[in-house]
Amino acid sequence: MAKYKKGMLIYNGNAGQKDAEKTLGVCVPIISLHVEQLLLLQTSKPLDAQKYCRKHGEDMDIVIILGGDGTVHECINGLGGLIQRPVIAILPGGTCNDFSRTLGIPQNLKKAAEALFAGKIQGTDAAETSRGYFLNFWGIGLVAETSENINDTEKALFGKVSYFLSAFRTIKSMKPFHFKLKLDDTWIKDEAIMVLIANGKIIGTNVLPYPDIKIDDGLADIFIIKEASFSLIKEVMTMKDNIEWDHIDSQLMHYQARSMQIETKEEMSVDTDGEVYSKTPETITILHNHFQMLAPKDEK
Repeated sequence: MAKYKKGMLIYNGNAGQKDAEKTLGVCVPIISLHVEQLLLLQTSKPLDAQKYCRKHGEDMDIVIILGGDGTVHECINGLGGLIQRPVIAILPGGTCNDFSRTLGIPQNLKKAAEALFAGKIQGTDAAETSRGYFLNFWGIGLVAETSENINDTEKALFGKVSYFLSAFRTIKSMKPFHFKLKLDDTWIKDEAIMVLIANGKIIGTNVLPYPDIKIDDGLADIFIIKEASFSLIKEVMTMKDNIEWDHIDSQLMHYQARSMQIETKEEMSVDTDGEVYSKTPETITILHNHFQMLAPKDEK
């Protein structure tokens, strides 16, 4: 007997018909063993995925997202405001697939589908802003400038490496900015080249340098990089182990909080889950276990 009565699979229609047929041919036979009624919805333009989730989400027992971090971001913004939210399954189909990696999902599509439906349901925090929701991260400064400076040709040719190339280009012109940041009841006033608020623990396929980041603890992890240097950015972008970071502690600050309010002297672009969607100022609240997601079983 199928585990879920009604399900919806959302996939990116811009990949081309042959690629879509091949991709669906890999995962749909596996999904159909576990979902009795499956609605297939193809996106053709931005916000399609969000609209589909908002329209059909409460009628579904499970929503399966086949796509990259941008598609996942759209879907959780369609589902986040619903009273009755379905279980979510993420099948990796993008450049970095960061949140699927955070959940420990295999990056091979067939293995991912098999692992998820043989796996467990994982309570997952979401972050709510004045403009919607995010799962992975919210950032200003270097991270947002890097996203805006990515060369489309490089991204097509080099995939995730394009983010590294853009970061090294961006830092040449990066100047510190003034910010005010309220973490729960405490205000911080300082200068930085980047403020990163993370719910997930992987950015650009690399693990953030603090092993205690959790997606179900009701807390965000806040990273502030104060100074721009090639050596520091190399350390950050290669995400070395926490024990190797002693010599740059003065340049990197780390906090945890449930609610955040950030203001900048000048309006700044915000990178949310890998795309620039909004501007400062912003208020962010962590919603504990707001979503239920499929994840592979814990390894013994």
